[in-house]
Amino acid sequence: MLEINGVCAGYGDLKVLYDVSLKMDEGEVVALVGTNGAGKTTLLRIISGFVPVTSGSVTFMGKDLLGMKPYARADIGIAHIPQGRGILTTLTVEENLIMGAYTKRSRAHQQENMKKAYDMFPILYDRREQAAGSLSGGEQQMLAISRALMMEPKLIIMDEPSLGLAPIVTKTIFDIIGNLAKQGNSILLIEQNLVQSLKVATHGYVIETGMIRTHGTGEELLQDSQIQAMYLGI
Repeated sequence: MLEINGVCAGYGDLKVLYDVSLKMDEGEVVALVGTNGAGKTTLLRIISGFVPVTSGSVTFMGKDLLGMKPYARADIGIAHIPQGRGILTTLTVEENLIMGAYTKRSRAHQQENMKKAYDMFPILYDRREQAAGSLSGGEQQMLAISRALMMEPKLIIMDEPSLGLAPIVTKTIFDIIGNLAKQGNSILLIEQNLVQSLKVATHGYVIETGMIRTHGTGEELLQDSQIQAMYLGI
């Protein structure tokens, strides 16, 4: 489904990624975990079309993504939930959802998908006429996820969905991600929260200083003694 091979990238003279390779199949949840500054968000932005590569290849559903504009990547089914959620705070909840259904395919099913969003998150229905900026952090993340689902994506990329959320809200968000996975959604999850993300992941990659250090199933990585020592202090 998504295949990244030997990607190097950076910003001007600053190199950020070194020979990064990653593969995910349809229906998988793949977690890319690492500390701040490891290169996680840069890789996400490459997939979404906002950062160019200096070498390597990126393909999605057999199509070469390099050189393809961000809107064209959205048209072929890549939904990007950015760090900080990226909702339009002055618009209402419902207006944000409508903005999500901007591809030709999803516009035809706008009302049906909106009902699915409200069924999944009843609190959004209750607050559908409120400004999105008035929602709590957890509710804003629910809205960001719902807006992404409005475009009927083939791949959902989530960048730090737990960022800035209280632990109890973080658990709720990861429960939602787990439920989306059970429904067959393909999710690339970028996270600092190693334990929670690897618990929901079918496969995980650990990135450190711009390089993939190791990868394996979520369970294998959770049991890896080196990862436990480096990231969990065990």
